[in-house]
Amino acid sequence: MSESLDPKSGYNPDYVARSIRIEIDAPAQIVWDIILDMPRYGEWNPFCVACESTLEMGAPVRMTMAMPWDPSDQAVIVEYMCEYDPPHRIAWHMDWSEEWPYAGRRDQVVEDLGPERSAYYTTDAFLGDSAIHIMRFGHGWIKAGFDATARALKARAESIWAAQ
Repeated sequence: MSESLDPKSGYNPDYVARSIRIEIDAPAQIVWDIILDMPRYGEWNPFCVACESTLEMGAPVRMTMAMPWDPSDQAVIVEYMCEYDPPHRIAWHMDWSEEWPYAGRRDQVVEDLGPERSAYYTTDAFLGDSAIHIMRFGHGWIKAGFDATARALKARAESIWAAQ
């Protein structure tokens, strides 16, 4: 890590979990609307089974994550809105603290590929000195969860688009 970076919140491109980039046979707006419809996450999202937020800058994003070793084992994580660029990008972050030294930023990106096509991917940048630990011990199941979410989002968006 560069000496110029704050060791508690510095960014290192080696410590980013990335989902697959998945192309979707549905307009970007449909994909975006599904992402924003947080009360319905439990209907389609296998990784983040519940989510709530007002989506205002700085507002909490309360996520219930299903653990891959046992989906009934769930963890609640609270992060905070930091970017809202409809219908292209939404992001939230968690700052470093003594109580929870695992800073990070999650971005979800929707690409418009034309009137009836789009693409989606998500990243989670783990920040600071603790990032290496998250990558070593959590990257595999986080990536698997992100990939499952991307596939489920594709299925949901294509189903909604086909019904219209």
